[in-house]
Amino acid sequence: MWAASCLASCCASCACDACRTAVSGISRRSARIAYCGLFALSLIVAWILREVAAPLLEKIPWISHFHETPSREWFETDAVLRVSLGNFLFFTTLAVLMVGVKSQRDPRDSLHHGGWMMKIICWFLLVVFMFFLPNEIIALYETSSKFGSGLFLLIQVVLLLDFVHRWNDTWVGYDERFWYITLFVVSLVCYVGTFSFSGLLFHWFTPSGQDCGLNTFFIVMTLIFAIVFAVVALHPAVNGSILPASVISLYCMYLCYSGLASEPRDYECNGLHKHSRAVSTGTVTFGLLTTVLSVVYSAVRAGSSTTLLSPPSSPRAGGEKPLLPVDRADDEEKEKFKPVSYSYSFFHIIFSLASMYSAMLLTGWTTSVGGSGKPVDVGWPSVWVRIITGWATAALYIWSLVAPLFFPDREF
Repeated sequence: MWAASCLASCCASCACDACRTAVSGISRRSARIAYCGLFALSLIVAWILREVAAPLLEKIPWISHFHETPSREWFETDAVLRVSLGNFLFFTTLAVLMVGVKSQRDPRDSLHHGGWMMKIICWFLLVVFMFFLPNEIIALYETSSKFGSGLFLLIQVVLLLDFVHRWNDTWVGYDERFWYITLFVVSLVCYVGTFSFSGLLFHWFTPSGQDCGLNTFFIVMTLIFAIVFAVVALHPAVNGSILPASVISLYCMYLCYSGLASEPRDYECNGLHKHSRAVSTGTVTFGLLTTVLSVVYSAVRAGSSTTLLSPPSSPRAGGEKPLLPVDRADDEEKEKFKPVSYSYSFFHIIFSLASMYSAMLLTGWTTSVGGSGKPVDVGWPSVWVRIITGWATAALYIWSLVAPLFFPDREF
């Protein structure tokens, strides 16, 4: 017994030392990736609790206080939302604390890049504390998450546009025949995938014998967007590229599918209702993957973006050159100022909104943790969130093509 106790103590001590060493090894350059790792950890915890926490939550009196015990699905949703709320409060608190940080000499700069042991402990305590909150607060957070998820999808669109344009510029910049052929092949594959996907959507969501005009409208509009993207991008006045148009077309078609698949299970035009479990698993997996990639991309691009995350004072924000030469005194003053390279506050807001969006993905957008304890079908709000996001994606992409024609002196 004594030997076992000593062994456990040694293992615990070694684990703590290992964690302390790992945390202390996080530098300024790796801090953004560390935040991504913490966010990924929250997704794993939420996913695990969704699978195993239902029996435990049934025994907590302030959670399971109904006359009839709710279904297992209700407790799974509740567990995910509580973890998500803790994650949301953690990153929102950091976002508020980082408002107005412009110089690396600001004491809050060290808080953003350091203090990881304290941050991990605070994150853990916040997540645990969420399981002591009443169901009414969780229900309010669930409702708010639907709007926050829509906002995150719009930010995801901006990140996607930034990524696609940089991808195209990189390949075109090589100015070699191989890369031009590769660009054409990838574009062709994306467009073939877009139109093939649309055929599947017509098959799944416009069954014969049913009046499915709304679904037909959604699919046709997405096809029209795909054609308009190509026409506008290849117009001589725009002088764009087909690669971004094809990728955005495929993404818009995916959003259309995601919205149609979220229609209520008893809706006669939802041809996937008989396979909802298999479809939801694939949709959740792909959605979480794109969410993690978006968050990681935003973190990596935060230090070099000139439009989204960089404050006006940042040296990466693309400020104008001075008209007169600057003397050494001014240079020394600027060196002392050391402006931050991106907005810390907005950086954390992305993680806050991503926490909301990941919760909606893990819960399928289809159940509620309201006071009744019964699943409530809220399929139509999620349908419109995704469809409108697809339309917003189309509008933003077209604007990114035509805006230079109206404002030639500005960079888009």
